[in-house]
Amino acid sequence: MSMSPGTYLRFSFLPEKNAFYRWWVRLAGSSAFQSWASAMPGTRRLARKDGEALFDLVSGFVYSQVLQAFVTLDMPALLAREPLPAWRLAARTRMEPRQMEVLCQAAASLKLLKRRRDGSYQLGRLGAALPGVPGLAEMIRHHDVLYRDLQDPMKFLSGTQETELARFWPYVFGQAGTNDPEIAERYSRLMADSQGLVAEETLRTIDFDGVHRLMDVGGGTGAFLRAVREKHPDLRLRLYDLPAVIEGAELPPGADKTGGSFRDAPALPKGADAISLVRVLYDHADATVADLLRKVFAALPADGRVVVSEPMAGGDQPTRTGDAYFAFYTMAMQTGRARSAQEIADHLTRAGFVDVVCHTTYRPFVTGVVSGRKPA
Repeated sequence: MSMSPGTYLRFSFLPEKNAFYRWWVRLAGSSAFQSWASAMPGTRRLARKDGEALFDLVSGFVYSQVLQAFVTLDMPALLAREPLPAWRLAARTRMEPRQMEVLCQAAASLKLLKRRRDGSYQLGRLGAALPGVPGLAEMIRHHDVLYRDLQDPMKFLSGTQETELARFWPYVFGQAGTNDPEIAERYSRLMADSQGLVAEETLRTIDFDGVHRLMDVGGGTGAFLRAVREKHPDLRLRLYDLPAVIEGAELPPGADKTGGSFRDAPALPKGADAISLVRVLYDHADATVADLLRKVFAALPADGRVVVSEPMAGGDQPTRTGDAYFAFYTMAMQTGRARSAQEIADHLTRAGFVDVVCHTTYRPFVTGVVSGRKPA
């Protein structure tokens, strides 16, 4: 017998159903049951898998610190030419051999390195691939800021903590970062380094054929527009971002740029029949997002298109990247939040867009994509 979602919710929360839930919770939390399950042929594989998963959660912070040390010491470069024993790696990094051995063993357990039969170490699959992910190493290096913010999770979750990450990205507040070239350059460099994968995934998903002029709002130094030009050489392009940000923009030939703050300006420049918002909305609160989308709607002509691309939460199907990592990251920034594709679609609909589509991307851990159209 099939039930609608609403019927299922009403049915599942009846008292007698909650009694079954309470019984299941008591059973799963029983040490005697866990001991029995870990020994029985039919259940021990699942019990072991659950136990390992819980231990991975306990060890997660240590794993991230191993990764940060691996990147800080630039191990991919040290091992790019040949495998090396730990003592030689220690000499090249001025570390004690014993500590380097521990790091190498830990990195090997995480598939960053691979231990050879002679005891030396070579790059593992993940370690070899790391330099090929644009901006990933720089992102890992700056995570010490986020880790310090999360040191006391209960204080962090109370919402009363002044976070370092908010000071790292003050441009979002529309205050200190707006006219500070040093802050703007720091932000733009990190975003540009990591924009390649996002642009690649977005352009796999969205076809700009039929578009005459694209304006990338909040586009930083133009990384997304450079990727667009490679795929659509005849498309006219415009970058719109803070004056201090676009000053160092590297735009493709023929593209133009306009400085301004979409938070403060009464309207966005007109003339584009498509507007992209790449990693913009999740930096901002709902009120700012709603105001920005109204301005996007007003700036577009009839039948104009809007494309939103950014990491997204999973909604009714939570994901690690969206609901754990990016949700906490944006919380630490103290301005925006990770939204599900459906939440973004709802924002677009309220702004007046139609034919709103939540697209399926090849790599949702890189970005999600939602598009809409202004009525003709």
